[in-house]
Amino acid sequence: MPQCAVIADDLTGGNATGVLLKQLNYRAITVLNTENFKPEFLGGCDCVIYPTDSRSLSPEEAYRRVYDSTRLLSSPEVKVYSKRIDSTLRGNVGVEIDAMLDCLGDDYVAVLAPAFPSSGRVVCGGYMLVNGIPLHKTDIAIDPKSPVKISEVAAVVRSQSKNQLSSFYLKDLMDGPQALAQSMLAAVKSGSRILSCDCISQDDLDLIADACICSGLKVVAVCPGVFTATLTRKLVKPHEQQEQARILAVVGTVHPLAKVQLDEFFLSQQTNRIEVNTVELIESPERREAEIARVTQGILEHYSQYSVSVVTGDGLQPEKRINFAPYTARYHCSLDEVTALINGSFGEIARRILEAAPAFKGIYSSGGDITVEVCRKMETSGIDLADEVLPLAAFGSFMDGPFKGVKIITKGGSQGKSDAISRCIAYLKRSLYI
Repeated sequence: MPQCAVIADDLTGGNATGVLLKQLNYRAITVLNTENFKPEFLGGCDCVIYPTDSRSLSPEEAYRRVYDSTRLLSSPEVKVYSKRIDSTLRGNVGVEIDAMLDCLGDDYVAVLAPAFPSSGRVVCGGYMLVNGIPLHKTDIAIDPKSPVKISEVAAVVRSQSKNQLSSFYLKDLMDGPQALAQSMLAAVKSGSRILSCDCISQDDLDLIADACICSGLKVVAVCPGVFTATLTRKLVKPHEQQEQARILAVVGTVHPLAKVQLDEFFLSQQTNRIEVNTVELIESPERREAEIARVTQGILEHYSQYSVSVVTGDGLQPEKRINFAPYTARYHCSLDEVTALINGSFGEIARRILEAAPAFKGIYSSGGDITVEVCRKMETSGIDLADEVLPLAAFGSFMDGPFKGVKIITKGGSQGKSDAISRCIAYLKRSLYI
C-alpha cells in the first residue's frame, strides 16, 4: 500500500503534486475512476492522489467528498496524509481540512504551509504574497468561481473551519526545528488543531517538516504540494531507493563571507562537522598525514547520524590564518606550492571519506582550488553539468572514475548571499531525496 495519500481539491493540482513526488523518485498514481479502481493497482506505488473536484462545490458537498475519500485511502501504512489546496487559497480550504481531521481522528492535526516559492507564492507575517503582491490585490480577488478577497491565511481558514488555529511566523522559525516543535506541541495542548506557518523558501519548508517529525505529532500536510513533497522526502523511502544518501561539504576557502554563510547554515540544522588544523598540513609529511587521518576518522565516526557532514579549515577564523612567509623560506618554494599542500589535503580527506562510506552521494565544494583538488583526488575527468543553483554555483555529477555519478555543487567562496550554502545544500538534498 502507498505510504503517502494526497486528497486534492482538483485534478490538475493533484497531478502537479504527483509530478513533484515523481521528481523525488516516488511512484505516484492519480485515481480517476473509483468504480473501476482495484487495490492491486497500488502494488509498488509510493503515493496515491485522489482528486475530489470540490473547489467550487458547496461546503457541505466538499466536506462529504473529502471525508469519504480520506476514509477510502486511510491505512496504518500511510506515513504522510496530505490535503492539497489551491496555491492562492481558493475553494473550501477550511472545510476540507476539517473533513480530513474528522475522518482521521482526534490525534491528528493539520499543518498549513501554503507556500510555493518557485511559483512566487510565499507567506510572510501570516499574509500570502503572490510575486510580492498581497493576495487580495491580485486577480484572485475577482476570480469568478472562488474569489479570495483577503490576504491573511489564518482569516481565510478561520472563516471556513470549526477548528482552533494557531499561527507561527518567521520569528518562530529562527531558533530551528526543535524550538518550533515545542511551540507546536504547546499550541496543540492549548486546543489548536490547525497550525499555520509562515514560509518563504524551501529552507523554511524543510525546517517546518523537521519540526513536525521532531514533535511526534500525527499531521496532515496542507499545502499546494511542495510541503507534502518535503515531508514525504523525509518520511517515506521510495521502493527503488536503498541506503539513505549523505552529503559531504568541503569548505576550504578563508573568505569572510564563507564564514557568514556557514554560520547561517549551522543555525538551520544539525551537522556532523570537523575543523581542520590547517597549519598541520604544511608542517611535515608526518603531521599532515596525522591531521588528514584525524579529520577523516572524526567524520566517519558520526556521519550516519546526520544527513550533512562538513569539513572546514580553521582559516575562517582570522586569528588562525597562516603567515606563509616562514614556510616558503623553509621549503624554498613559492606560495602556490605551499597552498597546494593544503588544497591537496582537503581533496584527500574527501576521497578517504567517500571510499570508507559509500553512503556519501553528494558533495558541496567551496573554493576554486579546493574543488580542483577534490575532483583530482576523485579521479574524475570532469563534471557533467546539469544546472545552475544560483549565480556562480553549478550542479552536476562526476563523469567517470571510482565515484562516477556522485553529485556535486561547486561555488566560489566569495559568491552568494548569506543563505548561499543553505540553498546549495537544500538543492543537493532534493536531488538525493533526503
